[in-house]
Amino acid sequence: MGWLFVTLAAISEFVGVIYLKKYSEKKSLSRGLLYMAGFGAAFLFLYYSFNYLQVSTAYAVWIGVGTAGAVLINMIFFNESKSPGRIFSVLLIVIGVVGIKALS
Repeated sequence: MGWLFVTLAAISEFVGVIYLKKYSEKKSLSRGLLYMAGFGAAFLFLYYSFNYLQVSTAYAVWIGVGTAGAVLINMIFFNESKSPGRIFSVLLIVIGVVGIKALS
């Protein structure tokens, strides 16, 4: 159940990241509410995951997935740089997250 909450936290963070980017481009109440709701839900799901997982593990995985996901979302949907260095760095984050989860 804990990993489900971490997954939901990461998905919610993706929503927050997408709408934060959209809000920064054009300010509107709906975009502002969606980015705040995304990040708020992310923290709520992360908090619930602590009932099942160690805080350090859940937080590290959430941060890693969220960071890698945010970079990939911005590269794919918002035309940010797709340089080999950025892609390699995201790969290192993913390897670290898999390692933390595997050893927990």
